Amino acid sequence: MNIRVMPHSQTPIYIQIKNQIREMILKGELLDGFLLPSERKMAEKTGTHRNTIIKAYQELKADGFINAFQGVGYKVTYKSSKMSLNQKSASIPWQYLIRNELLDQQISFDNLFSKSYSKKTISFAGGIVPAEAYHKEDIRAILADIINSENESIYEYTPYQGLYELRKNICGLLREKGVKATPSEIQILSETNQALDYLAELFIVPGDIVITEEPLSPDVYRTFRLAGANVVTVPIDEEGIITDILEQLCIKYSPKLIYVNSSFHDPTGIIMSLKRRKNLLDLLCKYRIPIIEDDCASCIRFSDNFIPTIKALDKNNSVIYIYSFALTFAPGLTLAYVAASKQVIKRLRYLLSMHLISLDSLTQNIISNYIERGLYTKNMKDICACYQSKRDLMCMMLKKAKSLGIKYNIPEGGVYIWCRLSDKMDPHQLIRKASMKGVCYIPGTVFFPCGTKGDNYIRLNYSYPALKQIEKGITLLVEAMKESM
Repeated sequence: MNIRVMPHSQTPIYIQIKNQIREMILKGELLDGFLLPSERKMAEKTGTHRNTIIKAYQELKADGFINAFQGVGYKVTYKSSKMSLNQKSASIPWQYLIRNELLDQQISFDNLFSKSYSKKTISFAGGIVPAEAYHKEDIRAILADIINSENESIYEYTPYQGLYELRKNICGLLREKGVKATPSEIQILSETNQALDYLAELFIVPGDIVITEEPLSPDVYRTFRLAGANVVTVPIDEEGIITDILEQLCIKYSPKLIYVNSSFHDPTGIIMSLKRRKNLLDLLCKYRIPIIEDDCASCIRFSDNFIPTIKALDKNNSVIYIYSFALTFAPGLTLAYVAASKQVIKRLRYLLSMHLISLDSLTQNIISNYIERGLYTKNMKDICACYQSKRDLMCMMLKKAKSLGIKYNIPEGGVYIWCRLSDKMDPHQLIRKASMKGVCYIPGTVFFPCGTKGDNYIRLNYSYPALKQIEKGITLLVEAMKESM
């Protein structure tokens, strides 16, 4: 064994030794079973300190090239360790390769949501826009105009930040909400989950604390957890997140971010009060903690009770605002955006450039035209009327369950009803009985990541099912409730 050490090299000496032994093993010059010189002898041979050889050998051992045997020393074990598996019959051990966080994730929410697409099931699970709500004729006309135009840019890559015209039109929508933003402060994305993914990647370092509301959408919880954050939850009441508790946690944990779903909260349907919104901004200024405001259901309002967004109340441009068209536009044409300071948007754009070649050009053009022609604001009234009629029918049908101890509030907007079951009802039995009758919903447990508080709650969506399905489905659900007492 001829090991050559270059003391003036920028490569540490132990790495030089490790790399030379590694190369000899890979070339077959040192075969399995070859006994390496002891640490002391190798140190003398190379004119180095014994600790340097220990580090080199430990690196080789960690990489699977050698192993230590008591009373013998270090032997080459590279090929024997690789051949220990029966290569002809062994399958890939996926359970050891996939990240533990993904193996441990609860999939009940995703399974139940996917049933929304089954024609055999009456689904109250997924918050999806039904075909009768979005104006297909308007979309069809816009699509025809775009395709028939001579503008070939629709077939080209778009800027990473999104089309300028779309961002400008979104700024117009934001002005109606009292939010002042410029196109340079808007980042286009495909959906809320993607927005949260990128924001988590932008801000979160493993071990950071993120404070959220509870109950909480499982998508939000999973996004922050997979980014390495520790999620600390704060309970909500009829006014939204309880800011007195939130302040105590801000002092204790010094969180990196605070996440809130401010209007028609998923799953409870609660609107955060103006007082709580102002309290949140006070905490932001006091402790310098950014707030992510998810406001995706705010346009689906059935009353004139308008409360400004937290973003509109923020005078320092410290709130990161997320909005998605998922509940108000054709679900297959997904589009969301983030409104934030230029510094945040600039970094988001950079992240996109690392992950994507381009955003969907056609969807951006369609929605930009849809807004520019005034159709988004005009058709929103029809969508709200459609959803309100479904909410009214569902609440009327649920009255039959009040004798069973069911409690719920009538939401002023959004797409969900949050029901509290009777303590005498078996929630596990209920979900089985309902499923047997062809009805699915989301159990409350998935919205409480830290415990079992949600056992006695269920979330019902009224936006997607037709009126006849609501009537039939709630009748069957009430029957299942009676059988589960």
